Amino acid sequence: MASFFRKLFGGSEPALPGNLSDLRVDMHSHLLPGLDDGAEDLERSLELVEKMVGFGYQKLIMTPHIMGDFYKNTPEGIQEKLALLQQAVTEKGWKIELACAAEYYLDEWFMERLAKNDKLLTFGKNYLLFETSYINEPRFLKEGIFAMQSAGYKPVMAHPERYTYLYGKFDDLIALKEQGVLMQINLNSLSGYYSEGAKRVAEKLIDAGMVDLAGTDAHSLKHLHYLQKAAATKHFAKLLALPLLNKEL
Repeated sequence: MASFFRKLFGGSEPALPGNLSDLRVDMHSHLLPGLDDGAEDLERSLELVEKMVGFGYQKLIMTPHIMGDFYKNTPEGIQEKLALLQQAVTEKGWKIELACAAEYYLDEWFMERLAKNDKLLTFGKNYLLFETSYINEPRFLKEGIFAMQSAGYKPVMAHPERYTYLYGKFDDLIALKEQGVLMQINLNSLSGYYSEGAKRVAEKLIDAGMVDLAGTDAHSLKHLHYLQKAAATKHFAKLLALPLLNKEL
């Protein structure tokens, strides 16, 4: 581990109060090649997976974006890219398990898929990862959550700390949690990578014991670089003390 960090970041080994390997599983990333704004090809996917192996992760559940009007990925297309990456990783001899799900954007297309009972990609115990607009609250947020639960899914809200429409409305996050929505924060929020606002909300969620899952949401090497800073925060240590679901995946 020490030699890996020196190779990746240069200089001496960083002082880390926590260890990323303690999470065991990363359940949110964009490492599959050529599907969204993450890894653009297989070569870059392998580069990113190699770094994750170095961090000590044992399993990666990769979650490409699915949006009705932009990233029109399908379960079949995602699984095809997963098989391609799995073969390449096996040929490298790396000891890491690869799986896939998806990050669904809460839009009208998604609501139609739920209504039609279409096949959706999940992980763990039928966990369904979803995201919303960062700025505007979706008009059917409550309806969407109800529809997911009625279809037998367990909704997981991706990076709730990044939604500015929820800033100053922590009671709304509490209400969502009470409705059965699982909360997944991005590790890099702890480093202030996205914004100070996202950092504050992530810390507050951890302090309130409301975080169920932690993910890298890695799209690029830059995101992995900042994980060093995130792991050096006191709230990362607090996060590891919570009963996270990562290890059960």
